[in-house]
Amino acid sequence: MANVVETLGKLERRVTIALPREAVQKEVDSRLRQIAKTFRMPGFRPGKAPMKVVASQYEGQLQAEVLSDKVGKQFFEISRAENLKVAGQPRFEPKQLGEGDDAIAFDATFEVYPEVKIGDVAEAQIKRTVTTIGDDEVDRTLDILRKQRVEFAARGDANGKDAQEGDRVTVDFVGKIDGEVFEGGSAEDFVYTLGEGRMLPEFEKATIGLEVGGSREFDLVFPEDYHGKDVAGKTAQFTVTVKQIEAPTYPEIDAEFAKTLGVEDGDLTKMRGEIRENLDREAKRRAQAELKNSVMDALLSISDLDVPKALVEQDQQRLVELARQDLEQRGVPNAKDAPIPVEMFHDQAERRVKLGLILAELVEKNGLKAKPDQIRAEVEEFAKSYEDPKEVVRWYYSNQQRLSEMEAYVVENNVVEFVTSRAKVTDEEVPFEKLGASA
Repeated sequence: MANVVETLGKLERRVTIALPREAVQKEVDSRLRQIAKTFRMPGFRPGKAPMKVVASQYEGQLQAEVLSDKVGKQFFEISRAENLKVAGQPRFEPKQLGEGDDAIAFDATFEVYPEVKIGDVAEAQIKRTVTTIGDDEVDRTLDILRKQRVEFAARGDANGKDAQEGDRVTVDFVGKIDGEVFEGGSAEDFVYTLGEGRMLPEFEKATIGLEVGGSREFDLVFPEDYHGKDVAGKTAQFTVTVKQIEAPTYPEIDAEFAKTLGVEDGDLTKMRGEIRENLDREAKRRAQAELKNSVMDALLSISDLDVPKALVEQDQQRLVELARQDLEQRGVPNAKDAPIPVEMFHDQAERRVKLGLILAELVEKNGLKAKPDQIRAEVEEFAKSYEDPKEVVRWYYSNQQRLSEMEAYVVENNVVEFVTSRAKVTDEEVPFEKLGASA
């Protein structure tokens, strides 16, 4: 039977594979004889059991294996002969042949890679964010670092006895809806810091100004989108009683503080210089991530291609597994069996597949593959933010998968550089704290 490749759709194809029944049975018999040489059966010496018994136990399994091997091999040969670029795994289904045709047949349905048409890169619109790291950014970072090292002590008379923003308070509270205490609405010795936003605004407002032993009753309206569905949108009456108030104390920015940041000699100028370098490195990373997203959006907008469903489905499954791994790392019970609907990842997977095909075309046609010295430079740059850069470099080069991930990162950077050198790029100054908020 001649192998005719049918076109079912833009990317979908079908070909019939026919295997002579005699050749299949001959291979099955050969494998049965191999098994029979070591087959054990009560009452018979090893390898002396009747072939009929061996066949009754193994023939079905062996026939499935032989068919799978032969069909796969023939599909590969057809693909090569017809120069088919198969996307994803083919689907094999048994096919009934004409009467008297002594063959076993399967229809192989599959998709091929699409033609990727990339428009004029010079017409692409790209937004590039630019950030300048100055003294203000260093000061803000130092303030964050001070707050991370906060210590609390019981509030004394000198600073006032009442709870103020920034204080850590310990309270008892009781909440009621329509006069009834509701589940989760009461607690004893509950601790939180005023101003952190952990509690609803009405709760914090009611606590501020109270002294130890003081109480206050207040109404609290739960938001419509509140995570507790039983109380969402409802109004509760709360009573809060303060049991302890602790005022914050922040460290001075001095030589001792600098030493806690790894500046061994406590030099404040050196400390600020290192913070500026780290901020500059982080700013470049965030800006590059935003620029990369802008370039990818631009490439999608100027490209035309059909997307193989098989590749999208494969990527959806990969994203589901990544989501399960993330849940597992967060300590979620039974994360491996979490019912995550694959459909929720369709758009993300389709975008990833599209970009993968576009980038492959762009890289191949414009010689944008990662060079060894580029990969090395990127690894060394990444390693600079660690205490022992040489160990980080060694860690990367000791694992091929990690190195491949860095290679893919470099390729993407090459694409970004290629596109931005030709596209219409607009620079936009963005403050560091707003840079990469979604990256």
